[in-house]
Amino acid sequence: MAANSQPVVIVGGGFSGSMLAARLAEAGVASTLIDRSGLFGRGVAYSTTFDGHLLNVRANRMSAVEGQPNDFVDWLAVHAPDRADPDGFAPRRLYGAYLEDRLARVDAAHPGRITRIAGEAAAIEEAGVRLADGRMIAGARAVLATGNPAPSTARRLSGERIVSDPWRPGALDRIGETDHVLILGTGLTMVDVLLELTAGGWRGVASTLSRRGLTPRAHGDRPDAPVPPTEALLHAAPSQRLREARRLSDQAGWRGVMEGLRPVTAALWRETDPTTRARLLRHLRPWWDVHRHRIAGTAADQLDALRRAGRWTVAAGAVLAIEPTAQAVSLAYRPRGGVGRETLTASWLIDCTGPTQDPARDALTAPLLASGRGRLEALGAGLDLDAQGRILAADGAPDSCLLALGPPARAAFWETTAVPDIRKRIEAMVKTLTEPPA
Repeated sequence: MAANSQPVVIVGGGFSGSMLAARLAEAGVASTLIDRSGLFGRGVAYSTTFDGHLLNVRANRMSAVEGQPNDFVDWLAVHAPDRADPDGFAPRRLYGAYLEDRLARVDAAHPGRITRIAGEAAAIEEAGVRLADGRMIAGARAVLATGNPAPSTARRLSGERIVSDPWRPGALDRIGETDHVLILGTGLTMVDVLLELTAGGWRGVASTLSRRGLTPRAHGDRPDAPVPPTEALLHAAPSQRLREARRLSDQAGWRGVMEGLRPVTAALWRETDPTTRARLLRHLRPWWDVHRHRIAGTAADQLDALRRAGRWTVAAGAVLAIEPTAQAVSLAYRPRGGVGRETLTASWLIDCTGPTQDPARDALTAPLLASGRGRLEALGAGLDLDAQGRILAADGAPDSCLLALGPPARAAFWETTAVPDIRKRIEAMVKTLTEPPA
């Protein structure tokens, strides 16, 4: 891609892409924002209209602008004063409105610096980004801010009674009031689906399954003070770090330990060797995720009520087979730690397995890998990036004209999917993008 005075082309108009465009505009840099849905600012994450879908982070930590911690809370005080509790969990719908408003205000203050294009990016070429309709969007640099991909099983699960994408508008509408549902995956998407179904009057039973049967933990009633990480927690061998984390958790509470690790997690990940990273992913990641990505207490209370009423069960095991028919879906699985085969049958199967990054199959990144303009990090879990978020070529050289932000950068930075982490990456990227291309 030519290094000239053309705008930065940002692929993805959700939080990562739109808020990067806003900060670039404030820094005097023009950008072209491409999004296939046309939901600039909201993206998929904040396009829900259901008020029961709450943020998983307290309002006073959800400012879209680094260094302005009260920005979102102040916005709520004007636009939704009943939701302006700094320690509360606002509806995601309101957060999407806040992002749209911020983008619009920056656009008005800096006219001409942000160009929005509703379209699907098909390829990143030397001349710019080519859209699926053939248009070429010229730009000096490109940023992949495409957010989370579709659920990992969406392409192989199909059938009249299978909901492969629960975020598709109206996806849950056909589920009857007393229908038995089978949910594959027990993470945050499962929580959202159960809350939405319940609020809509559903009175059926939900059987849920994941490999380990772990479900998201809840935030405490009040914010937890960070527990400063000890030297052993930061730099000891992995098994010693785990023992130290448990010791500190017993002493001061696990939520505080997680809060203390949050500011240094990305740095720790980047300095960890591939062998240790692989061990962490294989053995620790599921437990990390359910403790790190917590849900609001009110959401946890609703789930507990379903469990106590016998309407929600959680099983752990590996899927062996899925057999859909015109009237039901049967799923066979091997229980975790056991042998044999068990079967769950329900009126509907809902895929809540969550996103899986696979750059080698992604339409935008696969050609970059094939041409040598990009490479996978050591474990093959995602794009390899330098500390500035620049994509590394096959020879290890960073491409100053090609960067990644948000979920596409997770393999390199680990903690780069939540707003407080992404906005820090945005600030670093703005600094990189305001420097002349190499």
